[in-house]
Amino acid sequence: MSFTIALNFEDGITRFIGCKAGEKVLDAAYRQKVNLPMDCADGVCGTCKAQCERGDFDLGSDYLDEALSEDQKAAGLVLTCQMVPSSDCVIRVPVASTVCKTEVASFGGTVAAVDRLSDSSVELRVDLAPEAELAFLPGQYVHIQVPGSDQNRYYSFSSRPGSRQATFLIRNIPNGLMSSYLTGAAQVGDRLTLSGPYGSFYLREIRRPVLMLAGGTGLAPFLSMLEVLAQSGCDQPVHMIYGVTHDADLVKLEALDDFASRIQRFSYATCVAGEASSHPRKGFVTHHMDACALHDGDVDVYLCGPPPMVDAVLRHFDGEGIAPQSFHYEKFTPNVATVRQGGTAS
Repeated sequence: MSFTIALNFEDGITRFIGCKAGEKVLDAAYRQKVNLPMDCADGVCGTCKAQCERGDFDLGSDYLDEALSEDQKAAGLVLTCQMVPSSDCVIRVPVASTVCKTEVASFGGTVAAVDRLSDSSVELRVDLAPEAELAFLPGQYVHIQVPGSDQNRYYSFSSRPGSRQATFLIRNIPNGLMSSYLTGAAQVGDRLTLSGPYGSFYLREIRRPVLMLAGGTGLAPFLSMLEVLAQSGCDQPVHMIYGVTHDADLVKLEALDDFASRIQRFSYATCVAGEASSHPRKGFVTHHMDACALHDGDVDVYLCGPPPMVDAVLRHFDGEGIAPQSFHYEKFTPNVATVRQGGTAS
């Protein structure tokens, strides 16, 4: 028996390792050439301290309080030199991946289909190469090299982890490098190079109600999250508000309807900001966050969309004094990697 451990580094890179039954995380990482921070490896110094965000494990008692206090343990902190997983786990490591001498994985695939969902949205489906070992957390993204160039573009998975076909919901930008390829030159069977995964925007363990706020093709990571929830089940209410600029920008509604039928407590609402819209709910997502969806602050909020939308929601929460239990967001700007950010507030 072995378990999959996701190590999320502070520079946004995630590395997945296998951990054998009874094996300590630090030992498993070193065995797979990921040099997690450590000085003593005996539970004395606390150098290997990290945050376990999901999973079951045993720390034993063979470590000093100075290395890990009871309060820190109660807050989910662990010593990777003592941590023995009993399930798959997600661990946030408070250093950059470069410090741990690990690198991003690259893998190959071929174009399976390019579907024009609307004038503004394209869905890319990629068959992964048989040897590709792609692991990611629902909500994360990859770099895709644009065929015929040395340029990369950055897209969130809309497919679930573990699928042999990866899907991406991509904004169609006039004269954009990837958009021009997808809408004009792409052929089934074209080879693609992907690298990753990246990002601190991913689905955490659900312990309370969830509010998902999606803007435009920012819907993509939520589709991946919902695929996971449909498979694993969820006993908490999950509500999504999906906002776009024009009526025609609303895509993947059949998929959302399907999730509503498969996930017992999932619901969603759409809204359109354009003044010419005939949609019954007009305006921005902030206009449609009622008290019921916010659960008096006892809610985990996930937000993904273009920077103006993300900034507007942040201002709205601040102005209304809304303080969710946790708040995870990602803002994206087409073609500009440095603007793509993830944030978490607890």
